[in-house]
Amino acid sequence: SSAHSAMSDSDDDVPTLSAHTLAALQEFYNETRTGPDQDGTPSDPFAVGAVEEDWRMSQFWYSDETAAVLAEEAVRQAGEGGRIACVSAPSVYQKLKQGVVDGSDRVSAVVLEYDRRFAAYADDFVFYDYNEPLSLPSGVAPRSFDIVLADPPYLSEECLIKVAQTIQYLSKGKVLLCTGAIMENVAKELLGVKMCGFLPKHNRNLSNEFRCFVNYPSDLLCS
Repeated sequence: SSAHSAMSDSDDDVPTLSAHTLAALQEFYNETRTGPDQDGTPSDPFAVGAVEEDWRMSQFWYSDETAAVLAEEAVRQAGEGGRIACVSAPSVYQKLKQGVVDGSDRVSAVVLEYDRRFAAYADDFVFYDYNEPLSLPSGVAPRSFDIVLADPPYLSEECLIKVAQTIQYLSKGKVLLCTGAIMENVAKELLGVKMCGFLPKHNRNLSNEFRCFVNYPSDLLCS
């Protein structure tokens, strides 16, 4: 699309989006959003839902409230100047960037995604295919993230095993995993995580019970 060619100019920009990129991004959203809710197009390029869910890629965005809770948790755990990796969890990345989460201006975040529409987020975007869990660019150093928040795209042991390799490569230690409740034992075995009391919600109801898991002491465990 025209937006993509326009965006390539800003590849070497600092992570904040230039006006040029934002304009291209807006044009891109306007082109991709169709249907009855056109009038409600979010003008905020970081709004959850600014990029439409694509069911072919097994995409289900969190509700705004869940994205905020997870973003707040990531900020709290990353600490001042911390780095957060959002693996296949773009709605949490977007929430971190919206500037509505307390302290989000004091951390940095990247989004690892297979969906190249998120390349609109310039240097914060890392192309990621879970089938090649360690095929990451040289700029993404091992154990360089204070917390890794991951939502494997598919509910299968094979997918979780591969995503777990990525998580272990990226994380200094802390892991926040969001996946189906049925993955509890595999997740515990692979990542040493426990199921939280906090129940993540999605904009569309999923057919399976969805939970989040952590491997560190957290308020989410008993919420």
